[in-house]
Amino acid sequence: MVNKYIGCSSFYNTKWKSTFYPEDLPQNKWFEFYCENFDTYEVNATLYKFPILKSLQKWNDRSPDHFLFSVKAPKQITHLKKFIDCKAEINNFYSICKEGFKEKLACILFQLPTGIPYNLQLLEIIISSINPDFKNEIEFRHESWWSQKVYDRLSENQIVFCRVNHPTLPRNIVVNNTTVYVRLHGSPTMFYSNDSHDDLKILYHNIVKEPRFNEIYIYFNNTASAAGVMNALELAQFF
Repeated sequence: MVNKYIGCSSFYNTKWKSTFYPEDLPQNKWFEFYCENFDTYEVNATLYKFPILKSLQKWNDRSPDHFLFSVKAPKQITHLKKFIDCKAEINNFYSICKEGFKEKLACILFQLPTGIPYNLQLLEIIISSINPDFKNEIEFRHESWWSQKVYDRLSENQIVFCRVNHPTLPRNIVVNNTTVYVRLHGSPTMFYSNDSHDDLKILYHNIVKEPRFNEIYIYFNNTASAAGVMNALELAQFF
């Protein structure tokens, strides 16, 4: 059996009102409404601010029993320190995510900045810094990381190579784990552009035809408009 989870990287969006959220629904009920329509949420705000345990616990308490959260690592780790001398921050991040979401914690996402090309030493630092007790995903933003040697090295350490919909990056599904993790940012205009029906259908077929996948996580980050939530609803209908 393949477990499938489709959601968004944001839910608090006034542009979704009337399009997704009912016109008369109070904003403090938006998250519960989101949870009625999706079974997972990617916490993207933690890129900009280190997660606070009480905030994660509140989300955990407000979500259904079956609901899952994936969490993005703070840029303090991935962008500023670039995994150098930040073992304490990484361990603290893991600990807060685990304590906050408990059994609802799905994946931990580490996203590297656009300007970092492939570097073997950095790859090994990343691997040695990551806790294999968690479901870890890496999102690269430089094309030089699309390499079989990277896929294999991550696979050896049970780290998923994240598939990205990004205007300047390859869109192929990299199979290096039994889990596939997909992030759709919008193309050609990041965070705004809508994914076409044909693009979503191709994505669906490329994933379901791969027999090695037993877990599928797909998150729409084109949430600056209503495109993300509508794309997520459309794609969910294919499964």
